[in-house]
Amino acid sequence: MKTKDILITLFAILILSSIAYLWVAPSGAQKAPDITLQLIDGKKLQLSSLKNKPVLITFWATSCPGCIKEMPHLIELYEELHPKGLEIIGIAMPYDRPDYVMEMIKRKKVPYPIALDLKGEAIRAFGNVSLTPTTFLIDNKGKIVKKKIGEMKMAAWKSRIISILNKGKTGA
Repeated sequence: MKTKDILITLFAILILSSIAYLWVAPSGAQKAPDITLQLIDGKKLQLSSLKNKPVLITFWATSCPGCIKEMPHLIELYEELHPKGLEIIGIAMPYDRPDYVMEMIKRKKVPYPIALDLKGEAIRAFGNVSLTPTTFLIDNKGKIVKKKIGEMKMAAWKSRIISILNKGKTGA
């Protein structure tokens, strides 16, 4: 074999190995960013302080029909699974007026924490989120295990969250 053929073969193996790794690698290998969120009640929340519990981060906007449609389901999920350890944090997009956000939260009676991302720090930390809703599920070890742009299929997400909660109980 010529040197050129050997190099082409090695390059092909490298490419195929990389593709195979990406195909079988767990989707949640990325560590969640450790950011501080400014909540609408004036408190600050360090995301890493929630490391031992699953966290659902949802980026939303008051002008997003899908976000508004999803809210009652998120509220229901929060009311059911928050006592078992789930945390949900809504992050309003930087272009959303704080007074609109406050009015929406009050009208919808949202029980979970809502953060204002006025400077766009959270959207940048999560990979330049630009579409709403965009949701991330962070496991109890601080790893992003699921990401969804658009409305969630709530049953599948609930099942995944319950699985994480159960693993936390067994110490797995």
